[in-house]
Parts: sequence; structure tokens; C-alpha cells
Amino acid sequence: MTYSHRVIFNFNENASLQNWETLDDVVMGGRSQGDISLSPQGHGRFSGSVSLENNGGFSSVRYSPANLEVEPQDQIKIKLKGDGKRYQFRVKHDQQAYESYITYLETTGEWEEITIVLNDLFPTFRGKNLNQPNFSHNSIQQLGFLIANKKAEDFELLIDKIELI
Repeated sequence: MTYSHRVIFNFNENASLQNWETLDDVVMGGRSQGDISLSPQGHGRFSGSVSLENNGGFSSVRYSPANLEVEPQDQIKIKLKGDGKRYQFRVKHDQQAYESYITYLETTGEWEEITIVLNDLFPTFRGKNLNQPNFSHNSIQQLGFLIANKKAEDFELLIDKIELI
């Protein structure tokens, strides 16, 4: 059941961030702080600081679409502007699953469109690659971004649109 260009989320000045949430290493005693907000131009703004204190080191933001039907060969296109840092793009086929399927995004500091084939996403759990197949599911219940570069740093990732193509 493939559709052409389904918008998953379009950030603009009227966008509701109700289904977006941040999750930082504070859940494990860390000190990192991330936030999702709208920039004055209406872009999604995932920003904050990563701290390595208390064995910390990550900040993430997650979006839960209403059970998005996909096929493993579908692609996700993201228009974003990073700060030159490396981020993870992450999806979960089931919010209760322990594994996330990820890829790394090397941002350039410029606006860019990145296309990701779902079945290129590989499974991880708590930073460890799992010996399981790549994404092969028919739904996405959660997607998001994570920064965890093993160093203390401030970050800002602007997101314009996320589409399924």
C-alpha cells in the first residue's frame, strides 16, 4: 500500500508539538537537556546541551504518528538544517519494542534534503548494534532524532518537513 509523498509532519508557525516529546539522559541520572520548539520562522527546533556528567551523553526528541503504514522499501525524506554535528534518525515499529532502527545523519550547517530507505535502518538498543535484520516492518509508531557524540556539546537541529515517499 504505497502512496506518493505522504507528509508525516510539516513544521510551520501553526504546528502543534503535542505529539513530540524530549527524552534525555536524565532518565539515567545524566545532566543533558534538550527541547523541541518552533523557531521564529516556524521550523522545528531540537536544541540543547549534551553533558557527560553522571555517565550521561544523549538527548533525543520523539514523535508518535498515528500508526503510520509503511513498506520496508519506502523512503523518508527530511528537510533539515543541522549545525555540522552528527545525529541519529530513529524509528520504532512498535512503541513497546526495545530496539530502535537507526541511521546517522552528518549535518552540514546548510539546509538539505536527506532521503532514507527504511530497510537500510539497522537495529540498536542503548547504543549497541543488535544482531537482527534491518527494518522490515509495515508500520512506524515512533520516529525521532538523537544526539550522542560522546562529548559535551551544545546542539541545534532545525527541521522543516518529514515525508514518506
